[in-house]
Amino acid sequence: MAGLSGDHVREHRSMLMAQERRLLVWVASRLPGRVSSDHLTLIGIVGMLMAGLGYVAARWDERALLVVVAALIVNWFGDSLDGTLARVRDCERPRYGFYVDHVVDIVGVLFLLGGLTLSGYITPVLGLGLLAGFLMVSAEAYLATHALGIFRLSFMKVGPTEIRILLIAGTLKLLHEPVVELGSIGSYLLFDVGAVCGLVGMTVTLVVSAIRNTRFLYQAEPLKGNGP
Repeated sequence: MAGLSGDHVREHRSMLMAQERRLLVWVASRLPGRVSSDHLTLIGIVGMLMAGLGYVAARWDERALLVVVAALIVNWFGDSLDGTLARVRDCERPRYGFYVDHVVDIVGVLFLLGGLTLSGYITPVLGLGLLAGFLMVSAEAYLATHALGIFRLSFMKVGPTEIRILLIAGTLKLLHEPVVELGSIGSYLLFDVGAVCGLVGMTVTLVVSAIRNTRFLYQAEPLKGNGP
C-alpha cells in the first residue's frame, strides 16, 4: 500500500532535472518564512487559471497570448517549488502533498486545455483529446504509484518543465504563425499539429508504461499452484 501511505519513490529523469533542482533549492532556501508550500500550490493553480483565461481572451486579442506565457511561468514557479520548499524545510506531509498536488494538477490542466479549446487556435476535438489523454496518462501514473511505490515524473527525458517550455514556445509562435505549411500535405493550425504530436506521445507513454508495469507485477506476484 505504498502509494496510499505516501511512502513512494519519486523518479525524475527529465533533460533539465539537475539544473532545475539546483535552481529550485536555491530559491526555496531564500523564501521568507511566511511563505508556505500551500501558498505556492495556490500560486500554481492561479497561474493555470490565468493561462486558460488568456487563451480564451486571445480569441479576440492575440496580445492575450503574452498573458498565457507569463501565467505558465507563474504556474511553474508555484507548482515546481511547493514540494521543494517542504523538503528544504523538512516539513513534508507526503500523503497530503501527493493528493493535493495532483488534484490541483488535474484541475489546472482542465483550466488550461479548456481555455485552449475555446481559443480558436486549436480544433476543439483535438483540445478535448489532449485533456482525455492527460487524464489517462495521469491515472496510469497514480495507479503505478499505488501498486509499485514509484511515481515517475518524466518519460523519455521529458517532464512537466519541458512540456511547459514547448507550450510557451508554441504560444509565442502563435503571435506570428498560427497556421503552418506541411509541404504537400497542406496547411494546418499550429496547435493542431502540436496536439497530434502530443497525443502520439501520450499514447506511447501510456502503452509502454502499462506493459512495463503489468509485466513487473505479473512476475512479482506469480500464480500459486493448485496442487499439494
